[in-house]
Amino acid sequence: MPRDDLSDLLAFIAITREGSFTRAASKLGLSQSALSHRIRAIETRMGVRLLNRTTRSLGPTEAGERLLAAVTPRFEAIESELQALGALRDEPAGTVRITAVDSAVDTYVWPRLAPLLQRYPDLRVEIDTGYRMVDIVAEKYDFGVRVGEAIAKDMVAVRISPDFRRLIVGAPSYFAQHGEPRTPQDLLKHNCIALRLQKGGIYAWPLQNGTQEQTVRVEGQFTFNGSYQVLHAALSGSGLALSPEYLAGPHVAAGRLRAVMQDWQPVSAGFHLYYPSRRHMPRVMRIVIDALRHDGAAAPTGSAAPADGVDHQVQGA
Repeated sequence: MPRDDLSDLLAFIAITREGSFTRAASKLGLSQSALSHRIRAIETRMGVRLLNRTTRSLGPTEAGERLLAAVTPRFEAIESELQALGALRDEPAGTVRITAVDSAVDTYVWPRLAPLLQRYPDLRVEIDTGYRMVDIVAEKYDFGVRVGEAIAKDMVAVRISPDFRRLIVGAPSYFAQHGEPRTPQDLLKHNCIALRLQKGGIYAWPLQNGTQEQTVRVEGQFTFNGSYQVLHAALSGSGLALSPEYLAGPHVAAGRLRAVMQDWQPVSAGFHLYYPSRRHMPRVMRIVIDALRHDGAAAPTGSAAPADGVDHQVQGA
């Protein structure tokens, strides 16, 4: 096959994957006009239209869908084999993309990957922080990091942290003025610091006391979209927060915060690194998995998820 045909096919696949000439051109390192020229060229050679283009949408025609079904698996197989061959290099190289919540990055991901980057100078790690659940396949991430109960059941998951409690905390100055809540219903009378999820909703507090479970939709004067801002607001005496013990615990120990309703502390199934099953996994990804894998330290009392650090198929919530 002529080289131009291969380049034009790759351009066509990139456009359909990205859903945009602009993004595809950026990914391929081409101008939009050069990319449009390649699509016109392949459509002319084949004598059929491959893309339906309007001012609002872009998608393959019936002929384009047929071409994609025929050639995309072959290009993916070639890419997979090239990655497998690259894994034979003495020194791992390449970019690994990870999506994770900010507190997991600071507590577990970055401290373990930083030494790895010093050891392997050709390794690059790109981390995107956010609270929405990401389709890592569609958005081309290598890994995601979320709590175990939130991961889809068709993903392979590797534990990177023990289970952890979430504490209801406030500053001593707040309790001096407003008193302490005793029951989940009492929280509705308090100024609670809310966490807004990236889909727009407010995170409801999932409280647990033995076999009893209650979900409380708290309200208050402050709403943030990050766990660190929620914690800082609690430290300032602005209200109550539901905060992971690995963040709030040191402040409780130092007396800057006080944990209340300790018989209603929910337990999360720890952070897991998750990814789709792959036939040929590049060595660089294996190295990242091994670096992040939990060492099996004891989890908090009441934990239900396995803490053995073994890969598991995790049931989604």
